[in-house]
Amino acid sequence: MFKYQALIKENLKDIAKLITLEQGKTLVDAEGDVMRGLQVVEHACSITSLQLGETLPSVTKDMDIYSFRVPLGVTAGITPFNFPAMIPLWMFPLACVCGNTSVIKPSERDPGATMKLVELAIEAGFPPGVVNVIHGQHDAVNFICDAPAIKAISFVGSDVAGKYIYERGSKNGKRVQSNMGAKNHGVIMPDANKENSLNQLVGAAFGAAGQRCMALSTAVFVGDSKDWIPDLVGRAQKLKVSAGTEPGADLGPLISPAAKQRVCDLVQSGVDEGANLVLDGRGVKVPGYEKGNFVGPTILTDVQPHMKCYTEEIFGPVLVILTVDTLDEAIQVINSNPYGNGTAIFTTNGATARRFTNEIDVGQVGVNVPIPVPLPMFSFTGSRGSFLGDANFYGKAGVNFYTQLKTVTSQWRAEDVSHQKAATAMPVMK
Repeated sequence: MFKYQALIKENLKDIAKLITLEQGKTLVDAEGDVMRGLQVVEHACSITSLQLGETLPSVTKDMDIYSFRVPLGVTAGITPFNFPAMIPLWMFPLACVCGNTSVIKPSERDPGATMKLVELAIEAGFPPGVVNVIHGQHDAVNFICDAPAIKAISFVGSDVAGKYIYERGSKNGKRVQSNMGAKNHGVIMPDANKENSLNQLVGAAFGAAGQRCMALSTAVFVGDSKDWIPDLVGRAQKLKVSAGTEPGADLGPLISPAAKQRVCDLVQSGVDEGANLVLDGRGVKVPGYEKGNFVGPTILTDVQPHMKCYTEEIFGPVLVILTVDTLDEAIQVINSNPYGNGTAIFTTNGATARRFTNEIDVGQVGVNVPIPVPLPMFSFTGSRGSFLGDANFYGKAGVNFYTQLKTVTSQWRAEDVSHQKAATAMPVMK
């Protein structure tokens, strides 16, 4: 595993180029994609302490109890198109270092990064057959869900696919962790640092063309902070939309023509339902890439919770804005939303931040941090409608997911008891 992380570092730029070629995100963003996955690989190198068991000696005379974690066997991972390096690296390195083998099914839209990562794993010395890749769509997914040898499935992707895989895999007796959709809110308080908050909001809403499950796609302006919306629009207008390989590009294209059409339709639904389209990126033209799947930064204000542009995950460079009068209202809006992947609050008041973090029903919370994805010594803890399963990705929860706890109670008597009568009573402490 140490050699593997070194090889990823050496090949980081090449992997990023593959991502940009297939997926379209900017090279800088693609390098970040690889780096965040690499962090999980580096953390997996500490497995000797992560997988420690527990021992309680002499619970009674001559009796000890100890527990340890054993591998499950064959595990599988089904990954999405938006993070072709990071998500596979959430899965198979930790599964393998825990003693399992792994079958990875990358997105059929951009499998190149996964193939390169598996080639590097083989170069690093992973034994033949430990990491395997299969390609395909529905048939490949059904194979993973149904194959008796596969004991656990990790999935990141859409709601429809995530619910299907969780249900089908669970019915077949498999352990499943399923990260799904999101509607992440950023709350902007009137006391927040204006410049920092608006810059963070623009980056989190429009980076990667909004194709992140942790994109801050909804802004909730509290009180007088709504007066900052024109400045937010001005910052978003300055972002450069271009091919990911072009210097200075801030956001690239969407993954497909269908994705572009869906984003445009959801924006139009917001207009039709009464939202105010203060920045329209649907008609953006990129010289030299006229047939590209580009949508520029788009902002809808006066959005209400019943609108389709709010209830559905847009998964594009679109920020919907709600305004409320108080923090209580902001918390109520977020807690009423079915998703629980991530949220953030921008404030300079510690008491406000503390109350928000305690009362908000979302699995990952940022305080002046727009995309609060935890480092791998913690776990990715999306909740409610954003996650199905019992153990989250990476960190301690990830180790628990890829292993089975085994507990041994043993008794070795100090004296020779071969001639004594067998004890039939339950052993108890004396």
